[in-house]
Amino acid sequence: MKSLLLILTTTLTMVGCASQGPSHIALNPEVPAITVQTETELPVALETIDTRSANFIVRFNDGDKAARLVSPTEAPRVQMDQVFRQGFTQAGYRIDPSAVNHMQIQLEQLLTDVHESTFGFEANSQVIINVIAKNANQELTKRYRAKGLLKGPLGADFATLELEMNKLIGELTRDIINDPELNQFIQQ
Repeated sequence: MKSLLLILTTTLTMVGCASQGPSHIALNPEVPAITVQTETELPVALETIDTRSANFIVRFNDGDKAARLVSPTEAPRVQMDQVFRQGFTQAGYRIDPSAVNHMQIQLEQLLTDVHESTFGFEANSQVIINVIAKNANQELTKRYRAKGLLKGPLGADFATLELEMNKLIGELTRDIINDPELNQFIQQ
């Protein structure tokens, strides 16, 4: 009887812990394939800011219950700044804070909404980045957006969500750094 009670208590404790899940998600954006954009090493000032209204990047929605929010392990702004600096350097630019040409990368949205049901889950991801480029005479503002949809049986696992978000960030980073209009504007 005591062993049955012990097994039951242990099982309930493990189920309770398993339903909580991790409270943080690890993003690991990487520099995508970059095409060299300039023959000469052009100086450009680069600034990355996070304009999101909340710090969480995953929201588990469960009907009328309060949403479970998951934050990143490291500030996305810092990670994105590093990726953009490396990417624009590979594209042929020299990052120089005193350069006349200036780019501000604004992380506007980085969110995955997860809806779980008895039979599976659906995760809608969206990443929006605004780029404001300024040269000596003009300003160019462009908005880049990537969306993703994951569906699967059972519940959403963090590894799958991380891979999807990193993939979307990589696509947007590649699109921004290789954007002909943006590069032509910077080189004026």
